[in-house]
Amino acid sequence: MLELAAPLFLLLLPLPWLVIRLLPPQPSQGAALFVPDRIGQGILAGAGAAQAPVWRRRALPWGIWVLLIVALAGPRQLEPIPALKVSGRDLAIALDLSGSMVRDDFFLDGEAITRLEAVQRVGADFARRRAGDRVALIVFGSEAYYAAPFSFDTEAIARRIEESVIGISGRATNMSDALGLALKRMQDSDAASKVVILLSDGINNAGATNPRGVAGLAATLGVRVHTIALGPKDLTDSAPGENGVVDAATLRAISELSGGQSFRVRTTEDLQRVADALDQLEATDSDGLAAEVFAEFWIWPAALAAVLCMWLAWREE
Repeated sequence: MLELAAPLFLLLLPLPWLVIRLLPPQPSQGAALFVPDRIGQGILAGAGAAQAPVWRRRALPWGIWVLLIVALAGPRQLEPIPALKVSGRDLAIALDLSGSMVRDDFFLDGEAITRLEAVQRVGADFARRRAGDRVALIVFGSEAYYAAPFSFDTEAIARRIEESVIGISGRATNMSDALGLALKRMQDSDAASKVVILLSDGINNAGATNPRGVAGLAATLGVRVHTIALGPKDLTDSAPGENGVVDAATLRAISELSGGQSFRVRTTEDLQRVADALDQLEATDSDGLAAEVFAEFWIWPAALAAVLCMWLAWREE
């Protein structure tokens, strides 16, 4: 149903009529032209026949005035919009940006890509599907920091994942501090569900805290930690001192201690399957709050008034 945002503007509708009625008429002044009576009568007769009635000459300016006043009054209509699915969940994505993420041992469409590129493509898509969650992004290498605070703007989180570069947080792997930073922000959160997704392709070799100890703290705070061990080789089945291997056992222990799940990723396809599995584990299909917005229609009478003004100006030329 249409309504007016500012109906008091309608009080201005009779203003031109009041001006015409109340102000004294201006005496016309001009030069006189003396012509013979017969010629003068012919001129007056022709002018009278061509002149339109008064109401017809005033109809167009009055119509323009009415349209402008209606536009100022702001016609609008209340319309419902689809409600955002609100899950009541805080979800922190902790992304490893250590030096080993530059290894190009993943493949996509037959071409070799780096581990980071694989994570960016799948991780950004995963973040975009988290509508209704409050999502944050933590990146870590030698140090850990928030690349994006908790927000419902999942598109912004996805863009931050796509823009991540190796080296900005150091080239070591400090998964303990990354997990601890997530827990610190979640400690005072009143979210019904708190989840951390920790992705790493290396061995915890920085920081003074044991990852298993931080996982125990997560369990105490009611935070589930899902871990993703990324890379073709495990620490347990690789040669001593070999680079680019992942400590899958530690990541699995973190998830088990906190009540989460652990995933092993060796290919891009594995990574996509993990993202789909996490969507099932942490579904976002709960009901949200209904919302309504006003659809504004003032532009239509204003545009019509502008067209009529141009036509009136063209006609008077």
